[in-house]
Amino acid sequence: MIDRLATLSPFQHVIFRSIWIATLLSNFGALIHTVAAAWLMTRISTSADMVALVQASAALPIMLFSAVSGAIADNFNRRKIMLAAQVFMLLTSVSLTLAVYAEAMSPWLLLVFTFLMGCGTALHNPSWQASVGDMVPRSELPAAVALNATGNNLARSVGPAFGGAIVATAGVAPAFLINATSYLALIFVLCRWKPAITSQSLPPEALGPAIVAGFRYVAMSPNIQKVLLRTFIFGLTAVSLLALLPLVARDTLSGDAFLYGFLLGAFGAGAVSGGLISGILRRKLTGEWIVRLSFAGCGVCAAAIGLSSFPWLTGTALLIGGACWVVTFSLCNISIQLWTPRWVVGRALSLFHMAAFGGMAAGSWVWGIVADWYGLETALQLAALTMALGATIGLGRLALPDQMQLNLDPLNSWREPHVGFDLRPRSGPIKIMIEYIIAAKDTPEFLNLMAERRRIRRRDGARRWNLIRDLEHPDHWIESYQVSTWIEYVRYTQRITHADAVIVEQIRRLHSGKEAPTVRRLIERTQRRHASAVRPSG
Repeated sequence: MIDRLATLSPFQHVIFRSIWIATLLSNFGALIHTVAAAWLMTRISTSADMVALVQASAALPIMLFSAVSGAIADNFNRRKIMLAAQVFMLLTSVSLTLAVYAEAMSPWLLLVFTFLMGCGTALHNPSWQASVGDMVPRSELPAAVALNATGNNLARSVGPAFGGAIVATAGVAPAFLINATSYLALIFVLCRWKPAITSQSLPPEALGPAIVAGFRYVAMSPNIQKVLLRTFIFGLTAVSLLALLPLVARDTLSGDAFLYGFLLGAFGAGAVSGGLISGILRRKLTGEWIVRLSFAGCGVCAAAIGLSSFPWLTGTALLIGGACWVVTFSLCNISIQLWTPRWVVGRALSLFHMAAFGGMAAGSWVWGIVADWYGLETALQLAALTMALGATIGLGRLALPDQMQLNLDPLNSWREPHVGFDLRPRSGPIKIMIEYIIAAKDTPEFLNLMAERRRIRRRDGARRWNLIRDLEHPDHWIESYQVSTWIEYVRYTQRITHADAVIVEQIRRLHSGKEAPTVRRLIERTQRRHASAVRPSG
């Protein structure tokens, strides 16, 4: 009972509950759209590759544009970004509906519309997922992420069957129209939401440097890199279940749109069950074992639907695949959010989406080609084999670490110092030098701590980091690093978290000087030689 209450605790927050319900309705419409688009492609094209490209065209823009969307999410009003994305998808969906009613649809035009819908999703997702931390306390973040996954897959369990029934009885145009109306509830809620606006002492980062900062943070965070790699490989292999499912319904089971919707609904029902048990699994198993079992479960699902000629057996296998699908992606999402501070969480999540949807886009294309060349059954059996191999990736150094609860709130202990002359925000480069006195017996521990200190400095934006030892006084050490401008230095200091401060305190504990380590802040000046100074006389 206590576990159930903890799982549902985010619903106590009105804004989370309202957006969750509105998103559920929007996802319901999106799943109806998915059924209609995939089935329409089976009717206007005979190529397995083109059918699989429907899934790829939806995932590709998320891979391409998520980095930009993440930088936007971290630097601008997330509510307005989400609102703009929803309005864009509404207009795109209305245009798609009109094109179908006008009988002007072609395979490539359908892919274009699907790509545009994916662009809206790419803009929306980082802001939405980064906003969850603004709606609920950090302690409730895992439960909120799991509830979002459950809501998404609750729609997946009902929406496809409903969409299949609509397509089978009324055609694809009404299905697209229902999806267009499903955006209205979320637009309404976002218009009414008035989130607390945190005062910003600094202007937003420029888009280019903000994107670079996001990539740099992930590049200097080994645990996040492991999560992204496993996410990409899982998406690359497991997407075969969804990309080839329209062909399974049409060719292997000789069914119609209603059967396709039923099979997608079975996948979604499994995903709902996976969302409900994901919290229990995280408490009982390590993240690595959860991912291994999910790879294996999806492999069993692919093998079964490739061999099955009975809808009930295929549906049962998809229950397993859906559960493994949501357990893996929710685990990876939670890990990214727990290991990333608020200043860069949108960009980290955007890279998570790039990994997930990049894998799905590439996998959809690859498995479509394999099915075209070697047949549907062979493609699914090969997919099952690759998923079995994917389960073994974490046997070495790529094993996922256990989930950690880090205090990533800003430390806010730094105070801007008084400077002796007029210093403008763009003045620089700024060089920081910190002098330590370290006893000989503490030198090995000091060097180990400084290696971690170097990683943190570079991860948060410092460059040209160096550690220098005084030849005449071997117990004197100088740490130095540089930032491009004064405003970037101020921005850098605001990124220091309580978790980072643990390393700082351990280093300062080794400092044997009577006073605290000396900190010097300097500005570099480039000396230009005047022409008169080098012109020969006479």
